[in-house]
Amino acid sequence: MHKAPRMRAFAWAAILSAATVCQADGGSSSPQEFTQIERGRYLSILSDCSGCHTVPGGKPFAGGRAIETPFGNIVSPNITSDLETGIGTWTDDQFDAALRKGIGRTGAHIYPAMPYNAYTQMSRDDVLAIRAYLNSLQPVRQSRNANTLPFPFNIRSAMAVWNALYFKAGDYKPDPAKSAEWNRGKFIVDGPAHCGACHTPKTLLGGDRKDQYLQGANLQGWSAPDITNSRRAGLGNWTVEDVATYLKTGHNRVTAATGPMAEAVDLSTSRMTDEDRAAIATYLKSLPGKDESGSAPVDANVMAAGGSIYRDQCSACHGIEGKGVPHLFPSLADSAMVRSNDPTTVIRMVLRGARSVGTKGEPTAPGMPSYGWQLDDRQVTAVLNYVRNSWGGAAPSIDAGRVTRVRSDTASRSD
Repeated sequence: MHKAPRMRAFAWAAILSAATVCQADGGSSSPQEFTQIERGRYLSILSDCSGCHTVPGGKPFAGGRAIETPFGNIVSPNITSDLETGIGTWTDDQFDAALRKGIGRTGAHIYPAMPYNAYTQMSRDDVLAIRAYLNSLQPVRQSRNANTLPFPFNIRSAMAVWNALYFKAGDYKPDPAKSAEWNRGKFIVDGPAHCGACHTPKTLLGGDRKDQYLQGANLQGWSAPDITNSRRAGLGNWTVEDVATYLKTGHNRVTAATGPMAEAVDLSTSRMTDEDRAAIATYLKSLPGKDESGSAPVDANVMAAGGSIYRDQCSACHGIEGKGVPHLFPSLADSAMVRSNDPTTVIRMVLRGARSVGTKGEPTAPGMPSYGWQLDDRQVTAVLNYVRNSWGGAAPSIDAGRVTRVRSDTASRSD
């Protein structure tokens, strides 16, 4: 599971250009108003609103964060209730239309980097509760920089075609054949949490490939993993408890959250209720996924070289047998991410290192050092092929050219 500075949608591009929220009056609040505000606060956590609308170290929900997409950068808007630079003058109808239909205040289309194609599954009451919560916060006066979308992606009217291809408005409809917990999990995954924005592969136009639902995608220099129940590449070897623990603490017996997913855990999943995390886990574990056979054997010389590098550089933390230390150092032998068809993340982590997320449940946040300065591309290739094809694992071979491309790409990034 994975998300980054963050592309809430790997799609065409922009965040709601000025969502909605009227200034709260100064009168006293009723218990009913407090209940709505608290509900909206929790829905904003499920929706991970602060992930896109708060610059690290900046004022909450004041916008200004650049969201990288394949079509250009989108700068998130201020969604506090400031009357001039925020969304304080929008009506309830305008706010609802923006979040659930992708229609901005002026009637122009919003780009699906603001994931209205997922938020549409929330009800109008859900959306207005979020508005009530935002309206309860201190307004922040902060303008934003313009988007940097080149022609023709800056033509908003083209979104009508995108919507016809990829968007269907409508609240979530429970499946009566499934349990309440399963339905709650599916609602969160497909609705407010918009997991498919990162984990479902996209078409050339940025729409979801529905036949590859949640089977992993590439974004912002990372590969978001398969989160179906695939045994080789997904969550097939995890229990429901493993998934729920990962969402709560960012760690479990197999792995630790880094990169985009570390931020998602920090700002969203670690703050959900235990019941909602269990519902998400129950739903994800019900997805069959796609299991493939491994791959052709890796050259014996490459495996031997990789094994030597692994023993010298990696085994102190991950162990000779690749089992790591539960809740501290990931088990490479059991990691589906390590064996993913898209090796971008594991290449990146070897080259640049990574730090896992620190949460209340797991505050240590251990990190992995960078080896990009020490190992050349052929050595990185060898050790990764060894790790991906040892201890009973099997994965497609990586060539040095792939490592070279990731090295070049990550060198130009500040994250």
